[in-house]
Amino acid sequence: MTNIMNLLICTDLDRTLIPNGKSPESPCARALFHQLVAHENIFLAYVTGRDQNLVKNAMENYHLPSPNFVISDVGSSIYKIVNNQWLRITDWDQKIQKDWGNFTREKLSTFLIDINECKLQEKEKQGLSKLSYYIPLKYDHKKLLKKIKLRLEEVKIKSNLIWSVDEEKNIGLLDILPKSANKYQAINYVMNKEKFTLENTVFAGDSGNDLDVLVSPIKSILVANAHEEIKNIIQKMQLQETNNIYIAEGKYLNLNGNYSAGILEGIVYYFPNLIPLLTVKI
Repeated sequence: MTNIMNLLICTDLDRTLIPNGKSPESPCARALFHQLVAHENIFLAYVTGRDQNLVKNAMENYHLPSPNFVISDVGSSIYKIVNNQWLRITDWDQKIQKDWGNFTREKLSTFLIDINECKLQEKEKQGLSKLSYYIPLKYDHKKLLKKIKLRLEEVKIKSNLIWSVDEEKNIGLLDILPKSANKYQAINYVMNKEKFTLENTVFAGDSGNDLDVLVSPIKSILVANAHEEIKNIIQKMQLQETNNIYIAEGKYLNLNGNYSAGILEGIVYYFPNLIPLLTVKI
């Protein structure tokens, strides 16, 4: 097929491309996604809370296509994949670490050590510029996040607090990042560095840590299995009436709109010229 412009497809992993939520996955949806991103003009970026090793595990366990870029640790790490080599973008590290006053993650945790509601996540789930906690859902997370924000401001740390929920484990997740680090800012950095624009970039997500992209100027897709809380936020803002967000409903082929099926549905909504690439019979 000819006349396909370069397109950057950015997608969250867990419960977006990876079918590890409660909703069923459409058969063949991931095969169709593989087929789409195999085109030479399609570039793929994984945008996730996972770290480098967990992304690699997901790619192997769920047979995911190899990406061109990985934005990991909720936007606090960026890699470019060249010949299967993961090249960390250290310019991004240096840019965002200034917000923490060059404190290490370990030092930041000492400022919050007396907040008993927060339990540090495992070492492998921490990042160079990401401090992550578990918080039981019984606590008022909005009140708690406000307390943490004020505590960090007292020591002149500019932070970005991202709240989400692990449905499988039924636990709250808090990621503390430098203020200038989030999924949207990281995608924007890749776009600028690799010469992509708002016209040829699209993002798909499902949860709270995707919200900064979903409400941004980037064309976005909310998969049908997204958290109800996120759907409600988007609907209250009435963003579904704009050209910047599409909520998948299972309106493409015989797919149900969950996970990769929702990603495909949104992509053909924004870029109908790509439909001929999706020729597998369902």
